[in-house]
Amino acid sequence: MYLNLIQIAESFGVSEHVVEDWVRDESMPCTTDRDRLLFDRAEVVEWAATRGLATRAGFLTPDTPAFPTGCHIEFLLRAGGIWRDLPAASVIDTLAKVVSALPGATAPIRQLLGQRLRTPGGVTWAPIGGGFALPHPAASVALGRDSGTVALLLLRDPLPQAPTPDGVPVTCLFFFIAPSPRAHLDLLGRLSRGLAQDDLREIIVNNAGDAAILAAIARMDAAATRASVPEVKRPRGGAS
Repeated sequence: MYLNLIQIAESFGVSEHVVEDWVRDESMPCTTDRDRLLFDRAEVVEWAATRGLATRAGFLTPDTPAFPTGCHIEFLLRAGGIWRDLPAASVIDTLAKVVSALPGATAPIRQLLGQRLRTPGGVTWAPIGGGFALPHPAASVALGRDSGTVALLLLRDPLPQAPTPDGVPVTCLFFFIAPSPRAHLDLLGRLSRGLAQDDLREIIVNNAGDAAILAAIARMDAAATRASVPEVKRPRGGAS
């Protein structure tokens, strides 16, 4: 499946000029057809994954999550917590605190993950624009289905180490650790799509309370579950 320049720009929430820069400077895969740039969807998804880039629209993410009933973001967020008014300098320490309480993981695994987060390049920041990023451990983890966490970090000052695709400083972080590589892609896509919606984004930007944020996440979970259930077609002519 090929996408055009406009669709790619909308998917990442950036301008067409930024995409052209990626093609020129970052070896973003594309092909030229009569002076038009065309992008193979699978190649772009792989290219973005290696750079920790997340999409904001549905052109590059599946319409339904990989396994919608496996990871309820509301449950994971209750485990990781909502952290407010954090200085940017304390972000890594806060991520380590979230990992230290990771459900379903042994103490040695928590310690190892905390050490990895503190190493250079140990966190992939995955900015998605609008001041939001989706940081996660740079190394793949497979913790098992009973483990995983999501934490929302609201910063008082911009995070300097997080690049931004649209020039808006990053001050809102959804940090997550998924139980498996497949769940990782699911969470990345669902959080990206959820933050592309005005409801959740505005609730967070307007500094709503924890209950309002959790309720918005619960609605997002419910919508994902409904989307994954196939429609039952009833036979014509009524019941026999």
